[in-house]
Amino acid sequence: MVFTEISSLYRIFKESEKMKNRLKLFIDMVLFVALLFLISGCMSSTIMSKNNSTAAANQVTEHDTIVKKKPTAVYYDFDDILIPKELKIVNNSTVLVSTPGYTSGIMTLRGRVEKRSLTAFFVNNMEKDNWNRVSQIKSPASTIMIFRKPAKWAVITIRDKDFYTYVEIGVSPTIDNNANESSTSEKNIFN
Repeated sequence: MVFTEISSLYRIFKESEKMKNRLKLFIDMVLFVALLFLISGCMSSTIMSKNNSTAAANQVTEHDTIVKKKPTAVYYDFDDILIPKELKIVNNSTVLVSTPGYTSGIMTLRGRVEKRSLTAFFVNNMEKDNWNRVSQIKSPASTIMIFRKPAKWAVITIRDKDFYTYVEIGVSPTIDNNANESSTSEKNIFN
């Protein structure tokens, strides 16, 4: 009787070993098939992306490049002064006077941008918009830049404050049409 119980236990143990081996074989096969699907999926997406990028590179138009590039600067009310998108208008400190064909006044903006990068931005872009830099004053607290066109002046002041950098842009028409020549009132200003 003991012998039959031991033999039945041994048979059960052997059958459980066979079941474990079959289960292990089944899991290995499932993992292998999943790995094949994964590899084939990656290969096809890589091949498709290479084909798509090659086709896209061959069909790039000017419109596509414009759509992909997001503008980093915009023109607000002054149509010849480019403003970085990080700066937002402070409405309660902005005064603009618009007439047909001309806008003047003071626009105040603020944003979290370094004063040095703003200075470089305005110097570069004002020149691109045909402004001539007349003068620049720097201090630890602020930078003032003066630009000129034949019929108007622009003064850009950049100040660092607690959490924001503030920019004031003042645009005004020239009073004298002989802006390129110094007038007698300018010569005698200190007399």
